[in-house]
Amino acid sequence: MAKMPDIQALLADLESFRVERTESLKDTDKFCEAICAFANDMPDSGLPGYLLVGVNKSGVPTGATIDERLRESLAGLRDNGNILPIPNMHVAKASHNGADIAVVEVLPSDMPPVRYKQTVWIRTGPSKDRATSEQERRLEERRVDRARTWDMRACMGASLDDLAMDLFTVSYLPSSVSREVLIDNGRTVEEQLGSLRLYHKKLAAPTNAAVLLFGKDPLSFVPGAYVQYVRYDGVTQAAPVLKEQALSGDLLNLMRDIDRLAKDLAGNRPIRRPDLSEVVVADYPEVALHELFMNAVIHRNYDGSTTPVSINHFSDRIEIQNPGALYGDLTKAMFPNGTAYRNPVLAEAAKTLGFANRFGRGIALAKQYLRDNQSPELQYVVGENHLAMIVSKRT
Repeated sequence: MAKMPDIQALLADLESFRVERTESLKDTDKFCEAICAFANDMPDSGLPGYLLVGVNKSGVPTGATIDERLRESLAGLRDNGNILPIPNMHVAKASHNGADIAVVEVLPSDMPPVRYKQTVWIRTGPSKDRATSEQERRLEERRVDRARTWDMRACMGASLDDLAMDLFTVSYLPSSVSREVLIDNGRTVEEQLGSLRLYHKKLAAPTNAAVLLFGKDPLSFVPGAYVQYVRYDGVTQAAPVLKEQALSGDLLNLMRDIDRLAKDLAGNRPIRRPDLSEVVVADYPEVALHELFMNAVIHRNYDGSTTPVSINHFSDRIEIQNPGALYGDLTKAMFPNGTAYRNPVLAEAAKTLGFANRFGRGIALAKQYLRDNQSPELQYVVGENHLAMIVSKRT
């Protein structure tokens, strides 16, 4: 947080909709519900909300130990994939009358409604509750148009007829929205899509994310939305081509295809240890390829690009290249440890559909699995208009 808030005032104002206090240091559900509610900013104040951990209901610090492990645990709630879209929040330690407390500052989201475990939470006065369908609609209409990323913009020329709606209603909706909300069946399809940032109400059109995720023919609207795989019989592109394949279609099936490709390319094999026992290693660790393939598809630049994600498979390495360099305020010096989301709705969909476990961890996981496999280190090239990942074959 840029500036520490007035802790004494936050502790004393027991009726504020911007403050929640908790004595517990481990109640993750309560923490996440509060973060979700503050991100939704139902009163439309435009002001941050504060979760004060280690404070009783009367606003008195309990004297709990606020160590680095607790602060890291609280900060990790941002990226664990249970709060969608990802909240903008900061964690700090503060003191009052000699006692420490943890302060979680949550900024209002530009992409409401925000959900925790498929449920929209809001604050009305000092209390927290589930949002009604009408309150969800109000949150949806409040989105900041100027902050829309490409995947949240309306796909001009597209209509609901261009979507395979069974993919949405059967495969996606039950994983995105709580059972209680689904039982409340009075919402139109447009409202259901809109609440998940998949329909632009003002322009009466599905968003680019919806067309990629559920489109009957995504390439007719986004020509570069496919993956080109080529296997070469050598170490350069001048070598003979052994196999060439274009993977396309709706993003759900595309992610399934590249997941299968990662399995096919892993090349698991046993090797004998000095003690004559055997251990299974991989030419390329499956999970490492999975994470890098998903990263390329989710975080690439789709806006105005006709270039596909390319996976070039040489005899000694696999190169994964996607159009679009680093996004937003993410710099070369920060990469690969920093995180900026070019397509936050697509990233949310990958998590919802089970193709990602956490946000911002894909490259770190790939590097870890390469080390565990005793493979060469992951290499990467950050270009002006592309990003390339190079995975060398384990010898």
